[in-house]
Amino acid sequence: MMQSFDSLFDLMEAFPDEQSCGDHLRSIRWRDGEFCPHCNSNKVYKFSDRKTFKCGECRKQFSIKVGTVFHDTKMPLRKWFVAIWLITNHPKGIASTTLAKDLKITQKTAWFVLHRLRHAARTKSFNAPLKGTVETDETFVGGKEKNKHAPKREGGKQGGAGKEIVLGMLERDGELRAGTVPNLRAATVQGVVRENVAPGSALMTDEHVSYVGLSGDYFHHTVNHIAGEYVRHYTIHTNGIESVWSLLKRQFVGIHHRVSPKHLNRYVEEMAWCFNRREMKVTDRMNEIFACVEGRLTYKALKA
Repeated sequence: MMQSFDSLFDLMEAFPDEQSCGDHLRSIRWRDGEFCPHCNSNKVYKFSDRKTFKCGECRKQFSIKVGTVFHDTKMPLRKWFVAIWLITNHPKGIASTTLAKDLKITQKTAWFVLHRLRHAARTKSFNAPLKGTVETDETFVGGKEKNKHAPKREGGKQGGAGKEIVLGMLERDGELRAGTVPNLRAATVQGVVRENVAPGSALMTDEHVSYVGLSGDYFHHTVNHIAGEYVRHYTIHTNGIESVWSLLKRQFVGIHHRVSPKHLNRYVEEMAWCFNRREMKVTDRMNEIFACVEGRLTYKALKA
């Protein structure tokens, strides 16, 4: 029977020990049948300790954590479950310093734990394209020049110059896609839009030059923010995606304070993942993470 946990207290009661955590992870990871993480064979034997398994083909022993984001972890699964509850139920995420205090681990370990969970929650490339009415907009992430130390200030830079660019597409009453882009050239922006939005959709943007040329594939409508226009005919606007940017900026300013350009896309995808599951119940949202833990992330690869 699938466990239910609507609060952190319920979670601790549902999973009182490591075995219960391992059983829950196994019930979701092997919901379509047992398999070996080394050779993918479905000929798997169980040991009496209920923690160790052996493949009947490659003859290797393994635990349910092998080949997942929990691979080689020394941290108990109960602490992992608490971390998953926190990252999936706090709309703005959680800082590694806070998680370190809550779980009684080092900040370095907490940082690695959160990045492994972001790795699990990353946007999958096989998602169906957005359709219907889709709002598209860009935002810039980075500190203000006046707040930087004098040696790091770049004089004469306005707007988004010197900052990282995040491009987002929001299907009304549907899914959000967001990620970093290297520049706002038309080829770059339109390539991302065409990759994520189905042809024939109604596309809402501002009048940035990057979007010029999309009318051949979409019903393209624009609003002129420079002229103070934000809504036309009640339906032509980008207010939805701009609300997403507000949430993202609050996450950076209020929780993380500073995000390096190298890892920015991981934080953006975490926000998008949680946003797309905001209507789910607590148990379902956590189980969504457990369902996509395949693929390990090493500390060396993360820091490379």
